[in-house]
Amino acid sequence: MSRRQARSTRAKSSRIGTTRAASAPATKARRIAGIDAMRGTAIGLMIVYHFCFDLSWFRVFSADFNHDPFWLGFRALIVGMFLLLVGVSLVLADRAGTSRAHFWRRIALVATCAILVSVASYVTFPKTFITFGILHCIVVASILAWPLVRRPWIALVLGVAIVVAGNVVHLALFDAPWLNWVGLMTHKPDTEDYVPLFPWLGVVMIGIAAGRWLVAQQLHPVEPLSRIAPAWLTWLGRHSLIVYMAHQPVMIGILRVLL
Repeated sequence: MSRRQARSTRAKSSRIGTTRAASAPATKARRIAGIDAMRGTAIGLMIVYHFCFDLSWFRVFSADFNHDPFWLGFRALIVGMFLLLVGVSLVLADRAGTSRAHFWRRIALVATCAILVSVASYVTFPKTFITFGILHCIVVASILAWPLVRRPWIALVLGVAIVVAGNVVHLALFDAPWLNWVGLMTHKPDTEDYVPLFPWLGVVMIGIAAGRWLVAQQLHPVEPLSRIAPAWLTWLGRHSLIVYMAHQPVMIGILRVLL
């Protein structure tokens, strides 16, 4: 082989290696600012909702969070945004090549936070403490939905069916306290936060279908949001678990001092 051919071969190999090295880490490490902004919006709405709840708890104003259509709809919007983005994030994690070990570490972290929320709520509301709230649902729904992350059509069909069943089917069998995490009850249990698998697992699965569609579109639909989203909003989305765990103790502490 001549020197010119050798140099050409080395140059081609170098370009191929550089291309592979550039594409793999970029896919793995890149965060989508638009997705973080949507999650940050959900966190912001949640803070507003909880602040209003805290004001009602301190008797600053009166509101019926369990029956008023406005507050019920506001809460459903927030929970729906979170869980839809859980499904989208599962797809993005798979696209980035997230390992099983990383997936289970994340699940363990969220599960630990869910337990802490249950303990803290028991101390504050011993008769209505949280047994299966948003974090509990995220843990179980993520585990159940993960096998469908590359099967968006199955996830979509199952997701719609679970949402419909969760809103239409109500069986006395599931009224047992140890089954309230399933949903399908004839009445809402007395708890401060209740996010059962039916219908909310269905929203996560619909999120998987939405995530696959976004990936097929090269994430172009979220690019405008990525460009215009303020840094503080994307920061909220990137640190959503920390903000979730900290915001209520901080707000309640401030209100106790002021009121």
